[in-house]
Amino acid sequence: MTISIWRYSHLALAVSSFLLIALAAVTGIILSFEPVLLKTLPYKVDRFNEITLAESLPAIKAQFLEVTDLSVDANQFVVVNGVNNDGKSITVYVDPQTGKTLGIPGKQSEFFQWVTALHRSLFLHELGRFFVGLTSFLLLLIASSGTVLILQRQRGIKRFFTKIVRENFAQYYHVTLGRLLLIPILIITISGTYLSLLRFNVIPEPKITHDIDFDSIKTTPKLKLSNIKFFKATRLSEVQSVEFPFSEDVEDYYTFKLKDREVTLNQITGDILTERLYPATALLTNLNPDLHTGRASGIWAIVLALASANIVFFIYSGFAITLKRISGRIKNKFKAEEATHIILVGSENGSTNRFATSLYKQLIKEGLKCFNSKLNNYRTYPAAEHIIVFAATYGLGDPPTNASKFLKLLETIPQRNGIKFSVLGFGSTSYPDFCQYAFEINNAISHQNWSVPFVEIHTVNDKSPTDFNQWVTLWSQKSELSITVPVKLLDHKPKKLKDFKVVSRTEIAHVEGAFLIRLKPQNKLPFSSGDLLAIYPANDHRERLYSIGRIESDLNLSVRLHSGGLGSEFLHRLEVGQSIKGTVQSNPQFYFPKRASNVIMISNGTGIAPFLGMIANNRNKVQCQLYAGFRCTRSFSLYEGLIKSSLEKGQLASLNLAYSREGEKQYVKDLLARDKEFVATTLKTGGVIMLCGSLAMQKDLIELFETICQEHHQKSVSFYQAHNQILMDCY
Repeated sequence: MTISIWRYSHLALAVSSFLLIALAAVTGIILSFEPVLLKTLPYKVDRFNEITLAESLPAIKAQFLEVTDLSVDANQFVVVNGVNNDGKSITVYVDPQTGKTLGIPGKQSEFFQWVTALHRSLFLHELGRFFVGLTSFLLLLIASSGTVLILQRQRGIKRFFTKIVRENFAQYYHVTLGRLLLIPILIITISGTYLSLLRFNVIPEPKITHDIDFDSIKTTPKLKLSNIKFFKATRLSEVQSVEFPFSEDVEDYYTFKLKDREVTLNQITGDILTERLYPATALLTNLNPDLHTGRASGIWAIVLALASANIVFFIYSGFAITLKRISGRIKNKFKAEEATHIILVGSENGSTNRFATSLYKQLIKEGLKCFNSKLNNYRTYPAAEHIIVFAATYGLGDPPTNASKFLKLLETIPQRNGIKFSVLGFGSTSYPDFCQYAFEINNAISHQNWSVPFVEIHTVNDKSPTDFNQWVTLWSQKSELSITVPVKLLDHKPKKLKDFKVVSRTEIAHVEGAFLIRLKPQNKLPFSSGDLLAIYPANDHRERLYSIGRIESDLNLSVRLHSGGLGSEFLHRLEVGQSIKGTVQSNPQFYFPKRASNVIMISNGTGIAPFLGMIANNRNKVQCQLYAGFRCTRSFSLYEGLIKSSLEKGQLASLNLAYSREGEKQYVKDLLARDKEFVATTLKTGGVIMLCGSLAMQKDLIELFETICQEHHQKSVSFYQAHNQILMDCY
């Protein structure tokens, strides 16, 4: 009776899932050849297991203008993302001993992409992944029940490998091969089941966080990379990835993902800031893909291919033994896209779709994997790097029908990886709640743990091609892509470039490397503080935009000099009397308000530029408060004369400074949190808050303002954004 239960169970499981198992096995055989082929590429160097970070990092940094990150893949190939000496962003394989480029990583072939998608999800998206996970679990049960049948057949574990009487071909090899390949098959099924459970958060994915005490970070002694103790003691073979500091500021640090832990490191002194050992679940999460795909070992990949091939044989032989009484057919509807760029659209009548389609086509032309869908279809995007939202506002600040579920979905469906996001709102200024739903979406996404702001929220008034083109220019410029909106959509001719003469330029006088440059239009030109100056440093399509502060009839720019920066180095090389060509782009969404009881201006770093012009032209002496953040007093000295003059003339009511490296080591957010009652009163009485600076500052302040608005007014920040009481121009 017992053997019958196990046999029928074995048969029932096989009959109910043999098509999916066969599909998974066949695609598994094909995919097992990919890691073997990758092992033959000539990108691994001798002595790889002996090379330390102290040897490799200096050599690699010396070969590039900038290194963003470094990773060591399963083949022990070293991949570097960065900027080469020609100023181009690149991703290359390098020799870790010399830093020299060995080759360029190629994309996974379309054939392997197709097979991978079929193997993972049957082209059925998340539903398909569920079926594949269930298939792995069923195969585990089949292997387990088959093992019990062999044990019963052989009468005990001690006789498990004893000789089998060869009654017929199918039965003999079904048992013989089942015994030989049992362990690899169990590993395939267990690892596949584990990965599926991880995918659906049944097993939570472990996350490592680093709580760094920035106030205690040391700035001395400054050590060479080759002399840092941690680098000397760590071999490259222990490394998964290295995230390099964004700048030379002490607050920016190295992040190392090693085989067993994560480490953050002071880039100046080499001190370990934090060290987090991976929990057992994290180690299992890293191990299972190696076991399931064979990516770390060519020999193991071949074993997996043999095991998968035998799974196909087991299906045949098993049905031959039982004379195949029942055959199951499963009809699969399939469509799968492993997309890096996700475009989500909310449109009531479809007019916004043509803008989204235009961008979609451009991204496809650039060779990017792009997926375009409705906001209501929002789900997990495992390969996404960018999410771009095109959101129209319907009625009085309401969402379109195909976007009505998005905000709830956003709260219940987290993304597993950090994803850059951008929001573009569509509406009409004829309505009081202009683009309110887009602002709500932008704020909601910014509160997600996975979100990384990429380009500040922009709006398009009355389907304006010009407004849309301005956003496309900013987005493509930040993305380092050559995207051009079709002429048919824009339906306008580009403006002619104007001449601007350099009136003055300050020298680099402080650690931020910022300077002021003043330009005079050579012809009569209407412009206002808050507009943007577009220049073309290389006389090609590459455009650089700078916020304008109008002082008298001149354009005043505040520019931070970046090493290798196309625009900033071009401007810094200019001498007084020289002329450049450019054009002013109107930016009325960031003009000084005509009617406001009070104006709070908030900036960090060079974001102060438009406010200098607005304050200088505050002839009606509207109450203005400036909250500005700098690293130190020397950083502020560049603007001190203009600010003091405005205070004396009454054009600026008060100045609030935050220094992140001196005194109390504060940020602008700390000052505004201190003055939260004043912020709340300003909004309540019709005042305006203006932000100009980094997107990181914008994200922090929006979170703070959301709390203040809810506590004092029971309204969201998006309400005040839609009513032009919170204006932003961040980058």
